[in-house]
Amino acid sequence: MTEQGEEVDGTALERAPRGTGRRLHGSIAHKIGVAIVSGTYAPGDILSSEVDFSEALDVSRGAYREAIRALAAKGLVESRPKAGTRVLPRARWNLLDPDVLTWAFAGEPDEQFVRNLFELRAVVEPAAAGFAAERRDRDDLRILKDSLARMRRHSLATEAGRIADRDFHDAILRATRNDAMMVLAASIGAAVSWTTQYKQRARALPRNPIPDHARVYEAIAAGDAVAASAAMRVLVDLALEDTASAMGKPGATIKALP
Repeated sequence: MTEQGEEVDGTALERAPRGTGRRLHGSIAHKIGVAIVSGTYAPGDILSSEVDFSEALDVSRGAYREAIRALAAKGLVESRPKAGTRVLPRARWNLLDPDVLTWAFAGEPDEQFVRNLFELRAVVEPAAAGFAAERRDRDDLRILKDSLARMRRHSLATEAGRIADRDFHDAILRATRNDAMMVLAASIGAAVSWTTQYKQRARALPRNPIPDHARVYEAIAAGDAVAASAAMRVLVDLALEDTASAMGKPGATIKALP
């Protein structure tokens, strides 16, 4: 076994970093999750035995089993006695799980998956902004204003700025006072954060999106639901344009939302 680990099912897997408990099996789940979401393991594939995997990753079998349980909870795999661990069809995956979103953007994200995320945002976020304009209170406005100030101070080129961006979108969903929408806060926030980070991998952001956020905030603060919804729709459309450009797909099918 080398420092880089071994191959399992023809896939090179690096050794998991040393650690204990949750951190260790989280690292193992990340490695296998990335391999599944990226297509290295296809739906229907049977993973090697826990003995082979744990030896290749230089971890205990218990840590590997915990990682598989985490993947199963997200709908990526299914384990059965004697049948082994099988990769489930994509339709079973919890694609909105923040960890699954992280794994999807660990490499080159699938074009259709990116479009799906933006279609979801285009449906949910403009409506959420409209509800927020009607239902927000002083605390909501304070959080939105603070998030916007941190975005301006740090810029979206920094981790602190991206956290502020996520907080901004999260605050809007929470201001809807709609429990079903609020459940989506972590998923929407992760999608916003990872697409923003992805856009900056090879170059700086093509434009400054903070004024788009400021227009959403101003409409919500003014209690104008129609303007807030429209401003959010523009924000999402422009974010998709920027992401398509970063993927080298200007003018491609992912560029425009209906």
